Amino acid sequence: MIHRGLGIRERTILSDRREAEGLAEGLPPLLAKARQLAATLSLGIHGRRRSGPGEDFWQYRPAVAGDRLGEIDWRKSARSDEHFLRQKEWQTSQSVTFWIDLSQSMQYLGRSADERKSDRARLLGLALCVLLSRAGERIGLLDDPAPPRTGDAQLTRMGLMLLEPGADDYGIPTERELQQGGVAVFLSDFLGDWDRLERALEKVASQRVSGCLMQILDPTEVEFPFDGRRIFESMGGTLEFETLRAAALQKDYSRRLAERQSLLGKLAKRLGLHVLFHSTGESPLPALLWLYMALETGT
Repeated sequence: MIHRGLGIRERTILSDRREAEGLAEGLPPLLAKARQLAATLSLGIHGRRRSGPGEDFWQYRPAVAGDRLGEIDWRKSARSDEHFLRQKEWQTSQSVTFWIDLSQSMQYLGRSADERKSDRARLLGLALCVLLSRAGERIGLLDDPAPPRTGDAQLTRMGLMLLEPGADDYGIPTERELQQGGVAVFLSDFLGDWDRLERALEKVASQRVSGCLMQILDPTEVEFPFDGRRIFESMGGTLEFETLRAAALQKDYSRRLAERQSLLGKLAKRLGLHVLFHSTGESPLPALLWLYMALETGT
């Protein structure tokens, strides 16, 4: 049966609804997998604890130049040749903003991998969000104009926003104002235009934001196992290169990748950010642990 009276606006509403329902179908498995990964990690780690204003004692630390005399714990110091300060646990929640690159480049899936780079980025990002949310931290997305929030509703909101791939060939972090002294996590292949990447990351760091970068690559992007005649093109189709002897490019390719990773490492060091290079051929658990510990030591 054909309904002739279906107007353009009605078609648009139905189309948007079907699209939303289709996206929502992918959310439960994604969140379930993220929660499972977070639960596996949480069995072997302690809670997220940081020094700062609060009432609960956390630990002693040796006094250093610049500490005030009134902060020294003289009873503890009397039993040692050093002076010690009594630190309390930070009880104010932190804002952690995520940039999870979903550009066309992140949709690449090599012949030896089980999941796309974007899938691994979503999994790690949401699993870390689960851990942070349980610790009372506020979480949010760089591409979301709404401020970071706590709770399962925010986790679901973020999951829905991360289901649809981006249209750009390569991802560049959105330049926006973040909370001063907050934390940022960047998950990407960082293969886009270097000057734009550098400017965007410098913009974030200029707001006294700490955090980490994780470059996620497919195993074939790390190893370059190609031979014979090949046509290489970007996922969005904007770049294309043909060669008759792909294996002859392996050495130059490895050098260029090492140069890009060196630039990332130097930029991260200059901006006070942690950096890790991760392959989708590796287990996600060590990468999640690294992210969690990077935020633990970097805030």
